[in-house]
Amino acid sequence: MISSKHFKIIVALALIIGVTFTTFIMFIPRSSEDSKVTSFEYETKVFNKDNITSINIEMDTKEWDKMLKNATKEEYTSCDVTINGTTFKNVGIRPKGNSSLSQVAGSRSNRYSFKIEFDHYVEGQTCFGLDKLVINNIQSDATYMKEYLSYDIMNYIGITTPLYSFTNVSVNGKAWGLYLAVESLEESFAKRSYGTYHGMLYKPETMNVGKMQGNMPMNKAVNGQTQGAPPMDMNTPIANGGSVPQVKETNEKVSEVKKNESNNTQKVADSANRQAPDVGGMSKGGPGMGSGGGSDLKYIDESISSYSNIFDYSVFDSTKSDKKRVIKAIKSLNSGENLESYLDVDGVLRYIAANTILVNLDSYFSSMKHNYYLYEKDGKISILPWDYNLSFAGFQGGDSTSAVNFPIDTPVSGVELSERPLVSKLLSNSSYKEKYHDYLQKIVSEYFTNGVFENKVNKLNNLIKNYVKSDPTAFYKYEDYQKAIPALIEFGKLRSKSVQGQLDGNLPSSTESQRKNKDNLIKSSLDMNLLGSQGMGKGPNMGGKQVENSKDANEKSNNQALDKEVKGKNANIQGNEMKNMPPFNNQNTGLIDKSQVIITVVSGVALILALVYVVRFKRKR
Repeated sequence: MISSKHFKIIVALALIIGVTFTTFIMFIPRSSEDSKVTSFEYETKVFNKDNITSINIEMDTKEWDKMLKNATKEEYTSCDVTINGTTFKNVGIRPKGNSSLSQVAGSRSNRYSFKIEFDHYVEGQTCFGLDKLVINNIQSDATYMKEYLSYDIMNYIGITTPLYSFTNVSVNGKAWGLYLAVESLEESFAKRSYGTYHGMLYKPETMNVGKMQGNMPMNKAVNGQTQGAPPMDMNTPIANGGSVPQVKETNEKVSEVKKNESNNTQKVADSANRQAPDVGGMSKGGPGMGSGGGSDLKYIDESISSYSNIFDYSVFDSTKSDKKRVIKAIKSLNSGENLESYLDVDGVLRYIAANTILVNLDSYFSSMKHNYYLYEKDGKISILPWDYNLSFAGFQGGDSTSAVNFPIDTPVSGVELSERPLVSKLLSNSSYKEKYHDYLQKIVSEYFTNGVFENKVNKLNNLIKNYVKSDPTAFYKYEDYQKAIPALIEFGKLRSKSVQGQLDGNLPSSTESQRKNKDNLIKSSLDMNLLGSQGMGKGPNMGGKQVENSKDANEKSNNQALDKEVKGKNANIQGNEMKNMPPFNNQNTGLIDKSQVIITVVSGVALILALVYVVRFKRKR
């Protein structure tokens, strides 16, 4: 007979052993086999940077014309896509973009950016493992290289980026144009970059972007510009046909708020397009002001609904606990406490350095606070790059002197540094700021000064120039491209020289110090419009008068408040040909896989054994 005292001890030990074993099983680190990243064929078969990827879109001509006519509806249509000779049947394709799409719809061009979703109609179909491909129309970029080079610099400094390569697009065998193919940040990207047990992805957006009609009130002018003028992503008339500025699209897995776009065709000068600020400081105001529903990464409170501009744009199905982890990380970021427990500090510092070098202000670093992804795993968040066609001071960069001297210690536009805690909290820490400076130095010394940048530009020029010359839908003339390349190289030289001077202490490195010491800056007479200005371009397909189809589509879109895109997984299409793809796997991170089931079963058995052990001894009493 077991005494009452001994029985209590045995019960306690049994429960402790059971719970400990269960906890160990549930939280034991994954094996290297389980956690390693996944390699896919598409890494080389689609994104071979040494070659131009060939993409041919096969679609009934009437269906193609209908899709273009109704482009602003952003509805998927079925097509066959042949990539470098391999055909994928019954693929979903649709135009992409928000105001950038409306710019094209309001011009004489049909050169839209597109999303190609390989499993939209055929369950599990991929392109050599790739679930979704974006092909960007290289808008507002006379160099054709801004986004490519931006990702290249990000890669160089060690930041996780989507894959990318130039692609020659044709439709029904007829040349369409030179695009940039970019890997979509969805399941295949996550598995390739982080492994099977990857974390969550969010694409923060600002809901009031593009909603403000007309011009904002004019305040005090600075350097001939308007202090209160809206950033160029607002609905202000711009040159080259009066198309509206760009507001990038949000993640398509949620309903997207559609913007009423102005059809104002008033022409304004390219210099006004550039929204020139005072030297050392960008113009204030514009969309995205205020807390931004979390997209500025400011801590608001513990309520999930307060961060709708993050969680409404979740790439994967996220749970309440997923969202709470992000809020906890944001709270830590804003308090400045335990940063390395909740933030990939090193990765963020690299990102800030690259973004600062690039003067990429259509981003988190301005009033827009968008065009980035948040990645969260085990309560730690990091930031990932997206959408760089307006880098190299293409957005709110001002004149060339302002652009090349963009301050490295206050790298924000239109806002105070404190309004962007991801930057301000790290740069307020002396050791983090020193590391940030080290990464700036690395990019300047190893990428620009050593000639990597110029060699890369020249190499890309040799790769794409003939395609640019014969591009039938180009936004810019070939002569514009030829002028843009040396201007791009010159900007790189001037920008790296200024950053080096700021690092050495020879040039002012903050907004305020540059304002007080305007004469102590690198002077530049470079015409920044040569690189491409806000809008689209000056090519033969541009113009203020809308073609009938585009006009009709744009008018119809203005009556739609929400994008009702639905994936039409049609049962009668499931038997269609599914060539050139790996076996289908359920890849949603929110779902339970086989190993998780095993862990759950083993844990349950452990607890049951512990309870049985307790009951047996209780009966012996």
